[in-house]
Amino acid sequence: MKRYCLTLDLKDDDALIAEYDRRHENVPAAIEQSILDSGITAMQIYRLGTRMFMIIETADGFDFARKAQMDAANPHVQAWEDMMWKLQQPLPQAKDGERWLLMKPVFEL
Repeated sequence: MKRYCLTLDLKDDDALIAEYDRRHENVPAAIEQSILDSGITAMQIYRLGTRMFMIIETADGFDFARKAQMDAANPHVQAWEDMMWKLQQPLPQAKDGERWLLMKPVFEL
């Protein structure tokens, strides 16, 4: 098992933030299945204001590039991502097209 932490911001708008939270109270089964099919075994998203923090745990052999290919070929994921992107905004250091950015581990006890 591997663990990855990622971050992304929401747009600074109370109504959009509330919509993001509401949409994640009942994530469609097709989206959850696509996450599991990619090799992610557990996922949590935390939020403080507009900043989001995602923790994923993966099976051995998980590959972000393979997940991206699977997502690109899945119309349910594409519709979900389009809806989410209306609520999200890239971090300042994100390159064009990047959303969730992988965080560097700096300490572990």
